[in-house]
Amino acid sequence: MRAAAIVCLLLTATAHAHIASNGFLAVKVEGARLSGSIELAMRDAELAVGLDSNRDGAITWGELRSHQRDLELYVRSRLALGDGTHRCSEEFSSVEVNERVDGNYVWLPFTADCGRSRLSRVVVDYRLLQGIDPSHRGLLSITAWGGTQTGVLNGQGEQSIALEHPSAWRAFTEYLQTGIWHIWSGIDHLLFLLSLLLPAVLRRRHRHWEAVPLAAPAFVNILKVVTAFTIAHSLTLSLAAFEVVRLPSRLTESVIAASIVIAALNNIFPKVTEGRWRIAFAFGLLHGFGFASVLADMGLPPGARVISLLSFNLGVEVGQLAVVVAVMPMAYAIRATTFYRQTVMRWGSSAIATLALVWLVQRAVG
Repeated sequence: MRAAAIVCLLLTATAHAHIASNGFLAVKVEGARLSGSIELAMRDAELAVGLDSNRDGAITWGELRSHQRDLELYVRSRLALGDGTHRCSEEFSSVEVNERVDGNYVWLPFTADCGRSRLSRVVVDYRLLQGIDPSHRGLLSITAWGGTQTGVLNGQGEQSIALEHPSAWRAFTEYLQTGIWHIWSGIDHLLFLLSLLLPAVLRRRHRHWEAVPLAAPAFVNILKVVTAFTIAHSLTLSLAAFEVVRLPSRLTESVIAASIVIAALNNIFPKVTEGRWRIAFAFGLLHGFGFASVLADMGLPPGARVISLLSFNLGVEVGQLAVVVAVMPMAYAIRATTFYRQTVMRWGSSAIATLALVWLVQRAVG
């Protein structure tokens, strides 16, 4: 029964085991008119409207151009821009292709007439990929009055953006929310951390796992792992954000998957039992490059680069600590049970390792 349950879990999770699905909405405000573009990954556009007409697994330029009307209708039905009272009227230009680090994107430029002399706010209703990919989100960049604001569109209904001069506080709150959402939606980062935290309430003696007798050792183990992971990913996140060091997205995402496999297998076949913080630090450096890909997509706003970086990183920590606080007290409470040592540690780690191995294959050859 356990094996069957794990197989069902893996089959469900595998459907979403890919690099996070992002759309990019860029908007420039000029009086009562908007101009900009919407970008969708080629794979997402294929899921939405079916670009591959002959089903040969390759999307040609001709197929893309022939589906321009379908793309426009789809975007109109799932994306609305307005001023708070009525919807702006969009006109699309010829579809193009934009190459990003994680592949080709369909790039659809547009202009929009909002019917007022000067806009004071822009209301965005973003529902692209809704019902197709629940992990999809839109990354918004809106430029007005010489300043740029950014945000994350999660398909949760209309979002109203006041057109005001950007402030450090606005940048702080926006990037803090983005950091929290990224760690909560980034199941790969969470599974890596979870793999390292599961043994924190146990100790290895005579080739077997047994419960730690007191809370203090468990707390120290958790603190070491979380601190090492935090320091490591903060370092590489900063280096990548300021373009000191950058790694290809496919390499980064593949190594992140590999790190989960290694961390989970170490729970089943223990090689490192007392120094798991070293694993957290070593692979945390690579996870930092994964976090940096989000900032690369959003960009750091001029004049608030440092505060935006710090608040994003703080958001990651808040999201991470929320998970630790939710999971670890329960783990400590049941640490002495056979259920924890066998079902949670062994079978749970096996499921994590298997799922991460699927991700590794998908990311390496996808």
